[in-house]
Amino acid sequence: MSDRPISWEERIRRAAPYVLSLVRIVVGLLFFEHGLSKLFGFPAGEVRELFTLSWYSGVIEFMTGALLTAGLGTRAAAFVASGEMAFAYFLSHAPASFFPLINRGDAAILYCFIFFYLAFAGGGPCSLDHWLKGRVFENGRLPSGTRRA
Repeated sequence: MSDRPISWEERIRRAAPYVLSLVRIVVGLLFFEHGLSKLFGFPAGEVRELFTLSWYSGVIEFMTGALLTAGLGTRAAAFVASGEMAFAYFLSHAPASFFPLINRGDAAILYCFIFFYLAFAGGGPCSLDHWLKGRVFENGRLPSGTRRA
């Protein structure tokens, strides 16, 4: 160990994985809230009629938002959420105008690409995926003396 102070770049490099986890949690909670609103009318909004396209989007947003917030199955959940947002943009927003500012599709685009990034980056160190990966050996078995929850 040296007594030299840590550079600003090194501090940022060390913090980057934790910032990834923070972004995943915040975006997951926001997406979860959209699903909660569509399925249960909370905190605001109307409950969507069962088995309509809007109801299915609420189910996807509720489930993937919860999984992303917890960091469980992050890559798969993010990929599904990214696809849903791309679908939503082209189905609901793009027909109104080419420009996202006019068609109010900028949030859908941002969600789509943040989720697409998370599908490749993973959940970061503060995720259930990361915790579970550390609990399993390469052969897929838990260490001896470890109890399953």
